Amino acid sequence: MVLEGEGFAVAEAPDGGAALAAVHSEPPALVFLDLNIPGGPGLDILARLKGDPATAQIPVVVITAEGEEGRAAAIGRGAADYLTKPFSPRVLLQAVERALGGSAPSGA
Repeated sequence: MVLEGEGFAVAEAPDGGAALAAVHSEPPALVFLDLNIPGGPGLDILARLKGDPATAQIPVVVITAEGEEGRAAAIGRGAADYLTKPFSPRVLLQAVERALGGSAPSGA
């Protein structure tokens, strides 16, 4: 709701395989990846996204309830940012702005 309210189009995938297929069929400007995504583990999905030349340049923001212990592994595999749940809408929008280099619809 927060992202859509700021003018972003949002698509969801039910599992890692569907997420990879969706990213390949219609490359998004940004991917949010939960480390606990079904069909994961999420770090493997991240590695596949970053290891594929067709998707390597898409920024990935990792979202997790696992806490800070996974931050180094996610950033090391190419994540643009790492957010631990719960987080505020403001923190979410700041992560989007950082990942997209300051470009966002509706001044987000």
